[in-house]
Amino acid sequence: MKKAGILNRHLAGALAGLGHGDGVLVCDAGMPIPDGPRVVDLAFRAGVPSFAEVLDGLLAELVVEGATGAEEVRAANPEAARLLDALPALVLVPHERLKELSAGARLVVRTGEARPYANVLLRCGVFF
Repeated sequence: MKKAGILNRHLAGALAGLGHGDGVLVCDAGMPIPDGPRVVDLAFRAGVPSFAEVLDGLLAELVVEGATGAEEVRAANPEAARLLDALPALVLVPHERLKELSAGARLVVRTGEARPYANVLLRCGVFF
């Protein structure tokens, strides 16, 4: 058993299979999940695990070359907006557009977050 990093075997395995340019949607409990991508649902109860916890864990494991979030997050969820500010090349789009873009994700990681617009689409980079 791993003693560090992501312990959830479904999530660890899904991350290991990602390649350059693949999309990873990290979403709150209310985001519609598109048909097609692999889904790792981490939601346990409202707020657990939080968007912040999951995003921090994923950023420690992934190389991210770009990210897309919902522009509505600035007004509706300032805590999540501060987290998104730390992402490289963050682009903000209307939430409806983010939902459209999420259909192209290869992996969806659902958190227990229960506050609005705590969603981001990460684009994988390469480590070399």
